[in-house]
Parts: sequence; structure tokens; C-alpha cells
Amino acid sequence: MHSRSIASFQQLARGGKWKFGSLVAASTKSSSPWRHTYSTSTSKSDQGEKDQQRHKHFIYENRSQQNVRQSEKQTAPTSTAPQPRPRPLDGITVIALEQVIAGPYCTRQLAEMGARVVKIERPGQGDFARSYDTRAAGVSSHFAWTNRSKQSLALDVKKEEDLALLKKLITKADVFLQNLAPGAADRLGLSYEELSKTNERLIVCDISGYGADGPYKNKKAYDLLIQAEAGVLSVTGTEETPSKVGASIADIAAAMYAYSNIMAALLVRAKSGKGCRIDVSMLECMVEWMGFPLYYAYDGANPPPRAGASHASIYPYGPFKAKDATVMLGLQNEREWASFCTKVLERPSLESDPRFAGSNARSENRAELKQIIEDVFASMTTEEVVQRLDAAAIGNAKVNDMKAVWDHPQLKERKRWTEIRTEKGKMRVSIPPAIPSNVDPIIGPVPRVGAHNEKILRELEEGSFGKKHYQNPRI
Repeated sequence: MHSRSIASFQQLARGGKWKFGSLVAASTKSSSPWRHTYSTSTSKSDQGEKDQQRHKHFIYENRSQQNVRQSEKQTAPTSTAPQPRPRPLDGITVIALEQVIAGPYCTRQLAEMGARVVKIERPGQGDFARSYDTRAAGVSSHFAWTNRSKQSLALDVKKEEDLALLKKLITKADVFLQNLAPGAADRLGLSYEELSKTNERLIVCDISGYGADGPYKNKKAYDLLIQAEAGVLSVTGTEETPSKVGASIADIAAAMYAYSNIMAALLVRAKSGKGCRIDVSMLECMVEWMGFPLYYAYDGANPPPRAGASHASIYPYGPFKAKDATVMLGLQNEREWASFCTKVLERPSLESDPRFAGSNARSENRAELKQIIEDVFASMTTEEVVQRLDAAAIGNAKVNDMKAVWDHPQLKERKRWTEIRTEKGKMRVSIPPAIPSNVDPIIGPVPRVGAHNEKILRELEEGSFGKKHYQNPRI
């Protein structure tokens, strides 16, 4: 960060006045952040006609520091311009002292629902996840996935003046989320107890590996470590080799519980007028997701064995080789078993074979049953097997790699992809799933480190940061 910008930070944090023009002159490079809004409107304007053919379109708002006034005049909405509909979190301000996956994935979803998310990052380096790789169109795959639609504010919270500025921002915010190392937020004076003294409506969400108390409270935690502690590895993989899940499910679980409970806390605040604290333990989130194997091993019973890509207690349920590739299929009940024997295997006598009479028997004799199934499938292509399974109403799937997912016909037909910008250019991303039909989610760019410093400082100086602009001020 430029030295004159830091000096302006310090003066503002002390309550002093400064001229925004001097900060602009001192800036190293004018930011050019923008966001686009996913919309289902069908405008009759030129752009709208083009978008109508695609059934969905995006509204672009240029927020460049250099040309914002000129741009706003040129792109001022007309009576025919499509306008985004109100979103659940319009007017909500979130300050996020976050890194890697759990915190960022939570706040990305808040941003998609309309919240203004200000991501606090280290000057220069930014979030650790920025440097993990450059696989996503020149930027980090982890970072691009979890940090779109946000504003980046570069602060060194180890410096007294920058920490004071952060606390000033939090006094005007609705939500403060952090997933720093255990105890770090408390040492900075960013605990709920301290922050609520100056903002009683504040909702504070703390995400950690093991929670705020207990013998593990000070242990560092990463996704793999939580999967191990929660027993995921003990039931995942082959009989010989335990495996972690390929996706960051412990981080994702923590993010989802943080997101849903922040939404719940906002609803409670609308009634009580008071904020609260949310203590998210990654271990507890992951244990909740371990429901089946956990209760299968209830009261000291043997746990389900590792079964690779198959189910531990239901069979046939897993991968089976065909002539050219592998097909996944799953049977859940005796009606499906009868249909499978008659219409897929074309061996109706198997339905009454005592070796396979019931789910338990089929699971115990899975080696014999697998051989029978694969003997039939050996003369058939994957497409032929899938056609038979579909005709018999048997659940099935192809074993896709990532390229096949990018090209998936179902996702293409439902228009589940769009483009956003990063500091390196454009990249294709997925549209948020399960959005209410009357909500247009925000799908914005991935910001560069400190891209919004000038904008946020201007608002602080003008007194407009965190100001509400929606109908119900109680929320």
C-alpha cells in the first residue's frame, strides 16, 4: 500500500479529516471493480433482445475510480432497461477477516444474496489461497471459487492504525465473520464481547476447527485434519487404503452452517433488535454429516467397512464395468431388484435366488453378484447399459471427470454457466444453485488485493459506509 494512503488511513482511524483527492493522487493504480447481476428479465432493448435469446442476461455496472461519473451518465437506466429485483440481503454489510475456504465460501453466498461483503486482506499478498495455484484462467482455483462478488480492502491488522480502521468499519456493519487461527481474533480485540459494546446489533460469526472451548480449542485445523478427526477417512477408500474426500467437505460443511445460521441470526435480530455470536466448529459440522456411519456404529457396534465407491451395506450400489467404461448404479428396494433382474440382466431367476434374497444377502454375497452383473455388461457399451437401466427405472450415472462436468449436457441445457472477470481476464463459473425464483443473485468479479480501498475510504470520510437503503430498517 502506498505510504500516503497509509497516512490517510491513520488520520481517519484517529478521527481526523483528510481530502479524498490526495488519496486518489497517491494511489498506485486506479481500481476497476465491477459486478454483474444475474437476471431473468426479458427487456426489449437491443441488449435485452440478445439476452432474451439466451433466456438470461447480466447487468454490468462499471465502478472504475477514473471514469465512474462519466460511466454512470452514459449507462443511466432508462425505462426499458432491466432492473434487478430486491434481494434478501440488500443493505446488509458484512466485514470478513477470512482466508482459504470455510469463511470465504460462506461470505460468497451472502454476497450472492445481496450483502455487501468487504474482505479484509493482507497488503500485497492477500488471502493465502491466492497463491495456491494459477489453474483458473491465471488465478487460484480455490480463490476464484470462493471470492467472487466481494470487495477487497487491504489492511495490516497488526498495525495499530489499520486495526483501528477495521474496528471503525465493524461499528457500521451488520455481520463480522472471521476464521483466523485460534485465539487470534480475541488478541486483536475482535471478540463478540468487545465488538458488541459499540454495535449491539452486530452478528459475529467465528469459524474454527474445534470451537471456542474444550481441550482442542487451540489446535490448528485444516480440511484433511478435520476429515480424519471426524472419522471420514475410516469409512472412505478401499479396504486396504483409507482416503480423504476429494472435495473440501469439512470446509464446505462449516461454510454452509455459518451461512444458514447467519441468515437465521438476521431474522432473529429483526425481531429482537439485538445481535449475537455464532460459534462454528468444523469438527461438529463434519460429525453431523457423518450421520449414517456414526449411527450404524451405535453403542460400540462395528462401523461400516470401507467399500471404495460402493455402499457399505446396500448392494448392488456402486461402479460396474461395461465394455468401454464404468457405470454407476444403485438399487434401494426389492421392487428395483426385481426390475433389474428382469429388464436389465434379463435373468428373472435371480430375483428368487436365496443368495440375493434381500439387501443383507446381496451385500454379503456381493462378489458373486458383481461377477454376474459384469458378465452381462461386458458385451454392452456404457450407453447401452444406461439405456437399459433408464428403461427399468434404475438409478444410474456415468463416472465423469472434470472435463465431462464442464461439458455436462444437463448443466448446459439449464444454462448453469456464466462469465465473470478476474484481474487476469475472464473465466467461466457456475451459477449458484437453488436460487428462489424471485431473486436475482449477484455474480460479480474476483477482486484484486485492495481493489476497493479508495471506494471504502471515501464512504467512511463521507459517512455513507454501512448506511441502510432498504425499506425495513429493523433487519
